[in-house]
Amino acid sequence: MSTHHIKSHIIFENEYFVVLNKPSGLLSVPDRMQSEISLKDLLLQHYGQIFTVHRLDKGTSGVIVFAKDEETHKALSSIFESRDVEKNYLGLVHGKLASANGSIDAAILPHPGKDNKMVIHVKGKASLTDYELLEDFRLFSWVKFRIHTGRTHQIRIHMHHIGHTIVCDELYGTDEPIYLSALKRKYNLSKKEDTERPILSRLGLHSWQLKFTHNGKKYAFEAEIPKDLRALLQQLRKIQGK
Repeated sequence: MSTHHIKSHIIFENEYFVVLNKPSGLLSVPDRMQSEISLKDLLLQHYGQIFTVHRLDKGTSGVIVFAKDEETHKALSSIFESRDVEKNYLGLVHGKLASANGSIDAAILPHPGKDNKMVIHVKGKASLTDYELLEDFRLFSWVKFRIHTGRTHQIRIHMHHIGHTIVCDELYGTDEPIYLSALKRKYNLSKKEDTERPILSRLGLHSWQLKFTHNGKKYAFEAEIPKDLRALLQQLRKIQGK
């Protein structure tokens, strides 16, 4: 992605902050090794200065906010660290949920032996995720999540904790891509294809809605569901309908 493309991902901006729909596969902020370009790098090139308010995992797509000045950064960071932000995500998980909605209240700690992995541990930071089943596809469930805390990998590890990992999650589940042939009994490759391309090969998690108040003004943002996830849902609905 180039700075030129940044504009097409902007959902909203004012003099204080910019809200974007981050594509899956792009780091939110640079990693320690500076191994690849991040969204923040692109925004720095575009705006000259930009400040991190919160992050999304590399594989997660959707709504993310960056501040344009230090004062806004301070204000938004404290809003995001408190529970004054409503954060809703959508995700596809493995299996059929036992109940249509529930809450997962389990503290999270960085994994003692593995960088960039988290574990559930009583000594961790309090973490609360509410979930609600939107559609049941037998093998998979399409779920809405509301997170009340913003821990690293929170939804991913919480869903792993209750036995329903997010699809294509290489850290907490399996990075096995989803193929149409595995979903459809009668699947025929089109004449143009020699090998089947996966219908989804990235983390099935999307930051959908963000609501907060800044300078006395209420804001609500929503990021459109990406094409790959939409295509998979369409296929699942079709198969379910048969």
